[in-house]
Amino acid sequence: MTGRLVLGGAPLGRPGDVGPRLREAMATADVLACEDTRRLHRLAQDLEVTFTGRVVTFHETVEVSRLPGLVAAMEAGQTVLLVTDAGMPSVSDPGYTLVRAAVEAGIEVTSVPGPSAVTTALAVSGLPCDRFCFEGFLPRRGRRTWFAALAAEPRTMVFFESPHRLADALADAAAELGEDRPAVVCRELTKTHEEVVRGTLGSLATWAAEGVRGEITLVVAGAPAGPVEMTAADLAAEVAREEAAGETRKDAIRAVATRTGLPKRTVFDAVVAAKPG
Repeated sequence: MTGRLVLGGAPLGRPGDVGPRLREAMATADVLACEDTRRLHRLAQDLEVTFTGRVVTFHETVEVSRLPGLVAAMEAGQTVLLVTDAGMPSVSDPGYTLVRAAVEAGIEVTSVPGPSAVTTALAVSGLPCDRFCFEGFLPRRGRRTWFAALAAEPRTMVFFESPHRLADALADAAAELGEDRPAVVCRELTKTHEEVVRGTLGSLATWAAEGVRGEITLVVAGAPAGPVEMTAADLAAEVAREEAAGETRKDAIRAVATRTGLPKRTVFDAVVAAKPG
Protein backbone atom coordinates (compact mmCIF):
# COMPACT_ATOMS: atom_id res chain seq x y z
CA MET A 1 0.00 0.00 0.00
CA THR A 2 1.29 3.45 -0.92
CA GLY A 3 2.11 5.79 1.94
CA ARG A 4 1.27 9.46 2.11
CA LEU A 5 2.67 12.95 2.50
CA VAL A 6 1.49 15.03 5.46
CA LEU A 7 2.12 18.79 5.59
CA GLY A 8 2.36 19.95 9.20
CA GLY A 9 1.75 23.54 10.23
CA ALA A 10 4.42 24.54 12.76
CA PRO A 11 3.92 27.33 15.31
CA LEU A 12 5.03 30.83 14.31
CA GLY A 13 6.30 31.42 17.81
CA ARG A 14 4.48 29.86 20.73
CA PRO A 15 4.37 26.04 20.87
CA GLY A 16 0.99 26.27 22.62
CA ASP A 17 -0.58 27.19 19.29
CA VAL A 18 -0.06 23.61 18.09
CA GLY A 19 -2.94 21.17 18.44
CA PRO A 20 -2.84 17.47 19.34
CA ARG A 21 -2.92 16.34 15.70
CA LEU A 22 0.58 17.64 14.98
CA ARG A 23 1.87 15.94 18.11
CA GLU A 24 0.39 12.66 16.91
CA ALA A 25 1.75 13.13 13.40
CA MET A 26 5.25 13.79 14.73
CA ALA A 27 5.12 10.77 17.00
CA THR A 28 3.89 8.34 14.32
CA ALA A 29 5.52 9.49 11.06
CA ASP A 30 7.99 7.10 9.48
CA VAL A 31 10.01 10.00 8.07
CA LEU A 32 10.17 13.58 9.35
CA ALA A 33 11.44 16.05 6.75
CA CYS A 34 12.35 19.44 8.19
CA GLU A 35 14.18 22.66 7.35
CA ASP A 36 16.38 22.56 10.43
CA THR A 37 16.86 19.44 12.57
CA ARG A 38 17.73 21.54 15.62
CA ARG A 39 14.43 23.41 15.42
CA LEU A 40 12.54 20.14 14.96
CA HIS A 41 14.12 18.64 18.08
CA ARG A 42 13.42 21.85 20.01
CA LEU A 43 9.79 21.76 18.90
CA ALA A 44 9.51 18.10 19.92
CA GLN A 45 10.96 18.97 23.32
CA ASP A 46 8.52 21.87 23.77
CA LEU A 47 5.58 19.67 22.77
CA GLU A 48 6.83 16.74 24.84
CA VAL A 49 6.77 14.49 21.80
CA THR A 50 9.06 11.53 21.20
CA PHE A 51 9.42 10.51 17.59
CA THR A 52 10.95 7.30 16.30
CA GLY A 53 10.84 8.08 12.59
CA ARG A 54 13.86 8.88 10.47
CA VAL A 55 14.74 12.59 10.37
CA VAL A 56 16.01 14.20 7.14
CA THR A 57 16.68 17.81 6.24
CA PHE A 58 14.57 19.38 3.52
CA HIS A 59 15.51 22.96 2.69
CA GLU A 60 16.08 24.93 -0.50
CA THR A 61 19.65 23.72 -1.08
CA VAL A 62 18.84 20.00 -0.84
CA GLU A 63 15.15 19.66 -1.64
CA VAL A 64 15.66 18.55 -5.26
CA SER A 65 18.19 15.89 -4.30
CA ARG A 66 15.93 14.64 -1.49
CA LEU A 67 12.86 14.12 -3.72
CA PRO A 68 13.67 10.63 -5.10
CA GLY A 69 14.33 9.15 -1.66
CA LEU A 70 11.22 10.67 -0.07
CA VAL A 71 8.98 9.61 -2.95
CA ALA A 72 10.44 6.10 -2.80
CA ALA A 73 9.72 5.94 0.93
CA MET A 74 6.09 6.91 0.36
CA GLU A 75 5.74 4.44 -2.53
CA ALA A 76 7.00 1.78 -0.12
CA GLY A 77 4.10 2.58 2.23
CA GLN A 78 5.73 5.04 4.62
CA THR A 79 4.23 8.29 5.92
CA VAL A 80 6.38 11.38 5.41
CA LEU A 81 5.67 14.42 7.61
CA LEU A 82 6.99 17.72 6.26
CA VAL A 83 7.51 20.49 8.81
CA THR A 84 9.13 23.87 8.13
CA ASP A 85 10.66 26.21 10.69
CA ALA A 86 7.36 28.09 11.08
CA GLY A 87 3.97 28.17 9.41
CA MET A 88 2.64 25.98 6.62
CA PRO A 89 4.99 24.21 4.19
CA SER A 90 4.83 25.41 0.57
CA VAL A 91 3.84 28.97 1.59
CA SER A 92 7.16 30.71 0.78
CA ASP A 93 8.85 27.73 2.43
CA PRO A 94 10.10 24.38 1.09
CA GLY A 95 7.32 21.97 0.18
CA TYR A 96 5.97 22.76 -3.27
CA THR A 97 8.43 20.51 -5.08
CA LEU A 98 7.67 17.58 -2.78
CA VAL A 99 3.92 18.09 -3.09
CA ARG A 100 4.20 18.13 -6.89
CA ALA A 101 6.37 15.01 -6.89
CA ALA A 102 3.93 13.19 -4.63
CA VAL A 103 0.92 14.22 -6.73
CA GLU A 104 2.63 13.08 -9.95
CA ALA A 105 3.44 9.73 -8.31
CA GLY A 106 -0.20 9.25 -7.30
CA ILE A 107 0.58 9.56 -3.59
CA GLU A 108 -1.99 10.96 -1.16
CA VAL A 109 -1.20 14.46 0.10
CA THR A 110 -2.92 15.74 3.23
CA SER A 111 -2.22 18.28 5.95
CA VAL A 112 -2.40 19.02 9.63
CA PRO A 113 -3.55 22.65 9.38
CA GLY A 114 -1.71 25.12 11.51
CA PRO A 115 -0.52 28.71 11.88
CA SER A 116 0.20 30.88 8.85
CA ALA A 117 1.83 34.30 9.04
CA VAL A 118 -0.14 35.40 5.97
CA THR A 119 -3.63 34.95 7.38
CA THR A 120 -2.58 35.89 10.92
CA ALA A 121 -1.19 39.25 9.79
CA LEU A 122 -4.19 39.85 7.56
CA ALA A 123 -6.61 39.14 10.40
CA VAL A 124 -5.00 41.54 12.88
CA SER A 125 -4.20 44.27 10.34
CA GLY A 126 -7.60 45.93 10.42
CA LEU A 127 -7.48 46.24 6.62
CA PRO A 128 -10.16 44.71 4.36
CA CYS A 129 -9.64 40.95 4.17
CA ASP A 130 -12.66 39.76 2.21
CA ARG A 131 -10.32 39.70 -0.81
CA PHE A 132 -6.54 39.63 -0.64
CA CYS A 133 -3.45 38.48 -2.52
CA PHE A 134 -0.18 37.09 -1.20
CA GLU A 135 2.95 38.29 -3.01
CA GLY A 136 5.57 36.35 -1.03
CA PHE A 137 9.03 37.76 -0.37
CA LEU A 138 9.77 41.08 -2.03
CA PRO A 139 12.58 40.99 -4.62
CA ARG A 140 15.93 42.37 -3.55
CA ARG A 141 16.22 44.32 -6.79
CA GLY A 142 13.61 46.05 -8.89
CA ARG A 143 11.22 46.60 -6.01
CA ARG A 144 9.85 49.84 -7.46
CA THR A 145 8.96 48.11 -10.71
CA TRP A 146 7.35 45.33 -8.66
CA PHE A 147 5.26 47.80 -6.67
CA ALA A 148 4.38 49.82 -9.78
CA ALA A 149 2.82 46.70 -11.29
CA LEU A 150 0.64 46.40 -8.18
CA ALA A 151 -0.38 50.05 -7.97
CA ALA A 152 -3.88 49.39 -9.32
CA GLU A 153 -4.40 46.11 -7.41
CA PRO A 154 -7.71 46.54 -5.52
CA ARG A 155 -7.17 43.68 -3.06
CA THR A 156 -5.28 43.95 0.22
CA MET A 157 -1.72 42.73 -0.34
CA VAL A 158 0.49 40.67 1.97
CA PHE A 159 4.28 40.51 1.67
CA PHE A 160 7.22 39.01 3.53
CA GLU A 161 10.37 41.11 4.00
CA SER A 162 13.58 40.88 5.99
CA PRO A 163 13.98 43.42 8.80
CA HIS A 164 17.16 45.02 7.40
CA ARG A 165 15.49 45.75 4.05
CA LEU A 166 12.13 46.86 5.44
CA ALA A 167 12.81 50.61 5.52
CA ASP A 168 13.91 50.69 1.89
CA ALA A 169 11.01 48.46 0.85
CA LEU A 170 8.50 50.75 2.54
CA ALA A 171 10.08 53.81 0.92
CA ASP A 172 9.83 52.14 -2.50
CA ALA A 173 6.23 51.16 -1.81
CA ALA A 174 5.40 54.73 -0.79
CA ALA A 175 6.96 56.05 -3.99
CA GLU A 176 4.92 53.76 -6.22
CA LEU A 177 1.69 53.22 -4.28
CA GLY A 178 1.47 56.62 -2.59
CA GLU A 179 2.71 57.81 0.79
CA ASP A 180 -0.85 57.92 2.15
CA ARG A 181 -1.67 54.28 1.32
CA PRO A 182 -2.69 52.51 4.59
CA ALA A 183 -0.38 49.69 5.64
CA VAL A 184 0.50 47.54 8.64
CA VAL A 185 3.82 46.05 9.73
CA CYS A 186 3.45 42.86 11.78
CA ARG A 187 6.60 41.93 13.66
CA GLU A 188 7.31 38.71 15.56
CA LEU A 189 3.73 37.43 15.25
CA THR A 190 2.56 35.31 18.22
CA LYS A 191 5.95 35.68 19.92
CA THR A 192 6.78 37.39 23.21
CA HIS A 193 7.70 40.68 21.54
CA GLU A 194 4.87 40.73 19.00
CA GLU A 195 4.28 44.20 17.57
CA VAL A 196 1.67 45.44 15.10
CA VAL A 197 2.36 48.94 13.77
CA ARG A 198 -0.37 50.62 11.71
CA GLY A 199 -0.03 53.77 9.63
CA THR A 200 0.62 54.92 6.09
CA LEU A 201 3.44 53.73 3.88
CA GLY A 202 5.13 57.10 4.34
CA SER A 203 4.91 57.10 8.14
CA LEU A 204 5.93 53.46 8.39
CA ALA A 205 8.99 54.09 6.20
CA THR A 206 10.07 56.82 8.62
CA TRP A 207 9.43 54.52 11.59
CA ALA A 208 11.39 51.60 10.07
CA ALA A 209 14.38 53.83 9.26
CA GLU A 210 15.32 53.69 12.94
CA GLY A 211 15.90 49.93 12.65
CA VAL A 212 13.64 46.91 12.99
CA ARG A 213 14.30 43.37 14.19
CA GLY A 214 12.46 40.09 13.91
CA GLU A 215 10.27 38.30 11.40
CA ILE A 216 8.27 40.77 9.31
CA THR A 217 4.94 40.46 7.50
CA LEU A 218 3.76 43.55 5.64
CA VAL A 219 0.08 44.17 4.84
CA VAL A 220 -0.82 46.96 2.39
CA ALA A 221 -4.29 48.23 1.50
CA GLY A 222 -5.45 47.79 -2.07
CA ALA A 223 -5.87 50.66 -4.51
CA PRO A 224 -8.84 52.93 -3.77
CA ALA A 225 -11.86 52.53 -6.02
CA GLY A 226 -11.90 54.97 -8.91
CA PRO A 227 -9.31 57.56 -9.98
CA VAL A 228 -7.60 59.72 -7.37
CA GLU A 229 -8.62 63.38 -7.52
CA MET A 230 -5.52 65.52 -8.05
CA THR A 231 -4.90 68.93 -9.55
CA ALA A 232 -2.74 69.35 -12.64
CA ALA A 233 -0.06 70.96 -10.47
CA ASP A 234 -0.09 67.97 -8.10
CA LEU A 235 0.24 65.55 -11.00
CA ALA A 236 3.15 67.51 -12.46
CA ALA A 237 4.83 67.54 -9.05
CA GLU A 238 4.43 63.74 -8.77
CA VAL A 239 6.03 63.27 -12.20
CA ALA A 240 8.87 65.60 -11.22
CA ARG A 241 9.45 63.56 -8.07
CA GLU A 242 9.65 60.36 -10.10
CA GLU A 243 12.15 61.97 -12.49
CA ALA A 244 14.24 63.19 -9.58
CA ALA A 245 14.40 59.58 -8.41
CA GLY A 246 15.94 58.57 -11.75
CA GLU A 247 12.93 57.65 -13.88
CA THR A 248 12.61 58.80 -17.49
CA ARG A 249 9.79 61.23 -18.31
CA LYS A 250 7.83 58.44 -20.02
CA ASP A 251 8.23 56.00 -17.13
CA ALA A 252 7.46 58.73 -14.59
CA ILE A 253 4.18 59.57 -16.33
CA ARG A 254 3.30 55.88 -16.53
CA ALA A 255 4.02 55.36 -12.82
CA VAL A 256 1.89 58.34 -11.77
CA ALA A 257 -0.96 57.28 -14.08
CA THR A 258 -0.90 53.76 -12.64
CA ARG A 259 -0.74 55.00 -9.07
CA THR A 260 -3.60 57.50 -9.44
CA GLY A 261 -5.80 55.53 -11.81
CA LEU A 262 -5.84 58.46 -14.24
CA PRO A 263 -5.23 58.20 -17.99
CA LYS A 264 -1.62 58.73 -19.05
CA ARG A 265 -2.80 61.49 -21.37
CA THR A 266 -4.20 63.40 -18.39
CA VAL A 267 -0.89 63.15 -16.57
CA PHE A 268 1.04 64.12 -19.71
CA ASP A 269 -1.17 67.19 -20.24
CA ALA A 270 -0.56 68.23 -16.63
CA VAL A 271 3.20 68.05 -17.17
CA VAL A 272 2.96 70.12 -20.35
CA ALA A 273 0.76 72.70 -18.62
CA ALA A 274 3.32 73.04 -15.83
CA LYS A 275 6.13 74.05 -18.17
CA PRO A 276 7.07 77.73 -17.76
CA GLY A 277 6.16 80.12 -20.53
